[in-house]
Amino acid sequence: MITVLMVLDAIISIALILVILGQEAKSGGMGGMDGGSDAVFSGKARGVDALLARLTVILAILFAVITLIIAKIVM
Repeated sequence: MITVLMVLDAIISIALILVILGQEAKSGGMGGMDGGSDAVFSGKARGVDALLARLTVILAILFAVITLIIAKIVM
């Protein structure tokens, strides 16, 4: 049982990395911190960006829940 959960956790973590890397940058990085760029708050994501954002949240929640279950089983 724990082996299956650990393999599933590894697969989800790899998928999470790929989904995060597949997203486009939403701001100018550290250069946008001075208030000159309102690109972060300029609207909602559409199309592929919206799908990747939702997948990121779903995969992150799954990863956290499975990791907590593994920690509970091991202890």
